[in-house]
Amino acid sequence: MFPCGTRGIAQIAIYRLRMPKIPCFRAKPSLAEEMALCAQGYRLIAGLDEAGRGAWAGPVVAAAVILPLDRPRLAEELLGVRDSKQLTPGKRERLYRVIEGVALSVGLGIVPPDAIDEIGIVPATRLAMREAIAQLSPVPDFLLVDFLRLPALAIPQKSITGGDALCLSIAAASIVAKVRRDRLMVELDACYPGYGFARHKGYGTQEHRQALARLGPSPVHRLSFAPMKEMV
Repeated sequence: MFPCGTRGIAQIAIYRLRMPKIPCFRAKPSLAEEMALCAQGYRLIAGLDEAGRGAWAGPVVAAAVILPLDRPRLAEELLGVRDSKQLTPGKRERLYRVIEGVALSVGLGIVPPDAIDEIGIVPATRLAMREAIAQLSPVPDFLLVDFLRLPALAIPQKSITGGDALCLSIAAASIVAKVRRDRLMVELDACYPGYGFARHKGYGTQEHRQALARLGPSPVHRLSFAPMKEMV
């Protein structure tokens, strides 16, 4: 045990400085889920994820990605693909281009703020995912979905909590969805200046809250979300 008092505190500080630094662990998504499904006879497996579910403004965007699982160096080519939240904007943009070049098919679904207000964010997210799947060609024979289930679809599926950090197909979809939504928010910033959409992408930052207090909600704010709900 360390002694008490000022001397003891100093000894603790020295001890901590001498301790080897343990690197911060971040999950690296793999193809384990996809390979297990391939062993069961599935070949066209789509990963799905969304971006913008918790934002105050702008659409919710979903992406679906089918990777070529028989490609010999697929894992090497997608080295660096992670949950989009773990990546810088620059890395996301670079990996987005890699994914688009490698993927068999990429689909995108976009549901606007007025629809989110009308049907709710979870149904809107499911709608965006169904739209993304509808854009895929070839049609997938299995879905790996981050967190949600899509009960309206007859395609076999598996919901994976934290799937964007564990499953490579879902991680790829998370990057596509995030990059495409961020680009849309930059465009909306030009249409509705003063809110800072290009910086915070519609999420609830202090800057965004201050802009709302000054300007009130814009046509692309989700009026069913707080704090816009109170303003309306």
